[in-house]
Amino acid sequence: MTQNTDPLPRWKRRALVVPALAAALAAAATGCTKKESGTTTDAGVNLVAAGKLTTCTHLPYEPFQFKEADGRVVGFDVDIVDLVAKNLKVTQEVKDMPWEGIKSGQALNSGQCDIAAAGITITEDRKKVLDFSDSYFNATQAMVMRADAAYAKLEDLKGKKVGVQAATTGAEYVEKQNKDGNLGLEVVSYRDLAALKQALATNQVEVAVNDMPVLALQVKKEPTKYTVGATFDTGEKYGFALKKGGNPKLVEAVNKAIADARSDGTYDKIYKQWIATS
Repeated sequence: MTQNTDPLPRWKRRALVVPALAAALAAAATGCTKKESGTTTDAGVNLVAAGKLTTCTHLPYEPFQFKEADGRVVGFDVDIVDLVAKNLKVTQEVKDMPWEGIKSGQALNSGQCDIAAAGITITEDRKKVLDFSDSYFNATQAMVMRADAAYAKLEDLKGKKVGVQAATTGAEYVEKQNKDGNLGLEVVSYRDLAALKQALATNQVEVAVNDMPVLALQVKKEPTKYTVGATFDTGEKYGFALKKGGNPKLVEAVNKAIADARSDGTYDKIYKQWIATS
């Protein structure tokens, strides 16, 4: 016969186990659902992570944002946002993510980042889901082709394939011109700029249409392979995107940084470094 040496009766042991298990489950649930809290700067700006201005972008989009060989993300947009971070006494942290998540507002409105900087054209549709800073760059569209081609306008491409980047104002412009002018173009969309440039390089499309500074840089790098066939003044302006209705103090801080940079000459220096040479 086995002797029971436990000083507590079984019913008391069960009574102790039940509340202990409940406490453990509650603690586990709390740990699983807890989110990292953000912070508020001295200027009253709410940030998703303490000590950081978190920037969503979509790489690569040179010269606005792209990775150097050492992994650093650099570019025109990066330098402008660095000015905002400096004023807030924090550092900028860049997160690469799909363009659709930025354009739709999902990345910002779900708290993944504080600001989006990705060569974003301000449009009425985008304003429905995003707040925007004041404009910081005037953009035009360009049509780039291989150097041995001779297209001077979209009308010259009837029956030909025209490459665009999906969900961009360049794509919208080409599709509208094609429809309104009955141009007979075969518009082919690519998920990002890299895929679009690859399509042009491998003769999958006759021309590529995208923002002028981006494609002009490609021509500058390989002048014997590519040329700018035409430019289209679409009246576009870039702005930094922010959470819809969620961070007015940050909008003010961004606008101040842009205005100060324009007035003290910093903007011109950044422009000369990244855009004037592209």
